[in-house]
Amino acid sequence: MAEEQLVSDLEQALLERAEKLAQEYRDRAQRARQHILEDAQERLRIREQNEVLAAQAQAERHYRRQVQASELRLKSDLDRLRWQLIQSVMQELPKRLAQIRKDQQRYWTFMKALLRHSVAHMEQHDLVVEVNAQDQQHLQAGWEDFISDLDVHRHIRLASTPCHCSGGLVLRSADNRIRIDNSFEGRIERLQGDLLQVITERLFAAEVSQRGMTP
Repeated sequence: MAEEQLVSDLEQALLERAEKLAQEYRDRAQRARQHILEDAQERLRIREQNEVLAAQAQAERHYRRQVQASELRLKSDLDRLRWQLIQSVMQELPKRLAQIRKDQQRYWTFMKALLRHSVAHMEQHDLVVEVNAQDQQHLQAGWEDFISDLDVHRHIRLASTPCHCSGGLVLRSADNRIRIDNSFEGRIERLQGDLLQVITERLFAAEVSQRGMTP
């Protein structure tokens, strides 16, 4: 009986030991499983986060491209509007110059100044002045009086045929080899660069000032 009891106790001890080891392994396996699940979830979270960041970066790039495209379109539209406005002012210049003719005293004083300026740039002695039809009709009767106080010491005659201009005059040599176009249209064309600069500065003074202050 004692031996049987000893064997039974040994078996019971082995069973308990086996059960305890099995429980330890189950617990260890459970912890390993939990760790694997947590690790997988963490990798999934990081992957999702990376995908979200990548999507955000792509969306941001797409947004910036759209903004840049919109800014370029806006700049193009503004430049076109500015140019149209400048051109509209340029187109009004002949009309405004034509208004000078309404003040006869001022206009003929201006014409004398133009002629004096033109003669100063001509070396030829025999010169011809061309004006439009209306001015030619006015000058034909008093041409000598018109040029008498110019003090230019040249032989200057009025052309027999008018030129096509809204005002001002064209001075040429008698042989027509040298011409100085001081008609309104000629002066506008010759001074176009300066006129555009002045118009731009006047129309967009605030914008030009801001650009000048930009470092």
